[in-house]
Amino acid sequence: MNVRRIDPHAERIRRNRLHPRHQEFVHPAWRWTGPNGVTRIDPHSLGAVGPNGIRRIDRSGAVVEAQPPTSSPIESGPSRRMVVIDDPAGFVMVVPECPEGRLSDHDRDLLGLARQLADGQSLAVTAVTFQGAVAGLEDAGADRWIDLSACVEGDCYDPESRLAALVSVERAMTPRHWLFADSFPGGGDLGRRLAARLSRSSSHGANARAATRVWQIAEGLGLSRAGGRQDIQRELPLILLALPECAEPVSETRHEARPISVDAAGSMSSDMTAVGVVDLGRVAVDPQQIPLAQAPFILSAGRGIGDWAGFHHAAEVLGASEGASRVAVDDGNMPRTRQVGATGTFVSASCYIAVGISGAVQHLQGIAKCQRVVAINRDPGCDMVKRADLALIADGDAVLAAVCARLGKPMADVTTTESRGEHYHDAA
Repeated sequence: MNVRRIDPHAERIRRNRLHPRHQEFVHPAWRWTGPNGVTRIDPHSLGAVGPNGIRRIDRSGAVVEAQPPTSSPIESGPSRRMVVIDDPAGFVMVVPECPEGRLSDHDRDLLGLARQLADGQSLAVTAVTFQGAVAGLEDAGADRWIDLSACVEGDCYDPESRLAALVSVERAMTPRHWLFADSFPGGGDLGRRLAARLSRSSSHGANARAATRVWQIAEGLGLSRAGGRQDIQRELPLILLALPECAEPVSETRHEARPISVDAAGSMSSDMTAVGVVDLGRVAVDPQQIPLAQAPFILSAGRGIGDWAGFHHAAEVLGASEGASRVAVDDGNMPRTRQVGATGTFVSASCYIAVGISGAVQHLQGIAKCQRVVAINRDPGCDMVKRADLALIADGDAVLAAVCARLGKPMADVTTTESRGEHYHDAA
C-alpha cells in the first residue's frame, strides 16, 4: 500500500509567493500566455498520473505535477540549504538533554532559539552532549559539536562531573551564551549549577545570573514567564533556561555539526561522595503508575483489539503504559483515565503504538507531540496509518501475540486469572 505523504512546510512555501525559496518549490503551469498573446499549453504537464496509473487532468489552471506510476508516491521538497561557518566570531552553547540518546522536541526548540542568537552575528551554535553519538544535530542547527561522554560514567546521576566539564568548556571557549532546557532534574538543575559556579568569578559577576523560564527573545532582550504576573523582560545574560516551544525548530537549513575537542580532563577528578551525592541506580517503576501525560512509552488500544487479556499482557512484557481511544473507553474495556486525545489526555511519548485505532481527529490531536508513532491496523487507508511513522497492516491481536512470543513471554505461559481482563464502567 503506497500512501502519498505531503510535506506541510513545503506546501506553505509553495503557497507563499513572497518566500525567498518559493521558486524552488513551485512547478511550471500547464498553460500560459506567450508574448504575442497566444495561449500555450504543455501537453506533457497536462494533468498528473495517480498511483493507479490513471492520468487526471485539472483544467482549472492550477499547478499540476506529472508523476509516472513507477515513481515514489512520497513527495519530497528540495534539499536544505547548507550553512558552513569556517571562522566564527564566537559561540552559542546548547546543552541538549537527549533522552534515550536522541534529540527531543525541547532540544530542537533550544537549537532553534540558539540560531536566533547566532544568525547575523557569525556565531557558531555548538551542541555540548554527554552522549557518544547523537543523530540529527546537523538538521537541528548545530555548527559545532563537543562530545563530553568521556567526562561522565555511563548514565548515572553525576551533576558535579558534568558541571566541571562545562566549566572547562567555558574557560576554553568563552561563549556568548549557554542554553539549557528549563526542566528538572535535567537542564534546569545543571544550568542553575553552572550559573552559581560562574557567578563566583569576578569576570562574570551579575551577568552569570541565569534567566529562567525564557520563552522568547527579541532585540537583545529576553522574555521570561512569571506565573500569573506580567512577563519579565531583561537583557540577555550568559545563561538562559528556556521553556518548550521557545522557538521554531530549524527546518530550512543544514549545518556541519563539526566535532571539536576541548580539554575537560579535569572534570574526571570530581568525587561525588565528597559532596554527598551517591547514585544508587534507577528505581523500578510500574509503567501503569506513571501519569499518562508523562509516560515515555505508550501502548494504546482501540476497537480493533479483541483479546484484551493479550493486550494487557503485551503492555506488561514491553514495559509500556496503557492508553486507549475514546471508543475503547466507551465500550468499557479501559478506564476513563487512560483515554488519549483532545477529550482525554494529551500525551508526548517518545514512542506511541496505536493498535486497532482508526485515528479520529480528537485522537490525532492528543498525540501531536509524540516523537514516534507506530500504527498496527488492518485498514491501510485509515487516518492513523497516514499519521504513523511506521505502519503494520495486520491484525493487532496477532501482532502483539507474536511480539510476546519473540520476547520469550508468550500469553500461553500466563494463566487467565493473572491477566487483567476487567470491564470498566464509569461511576454514576
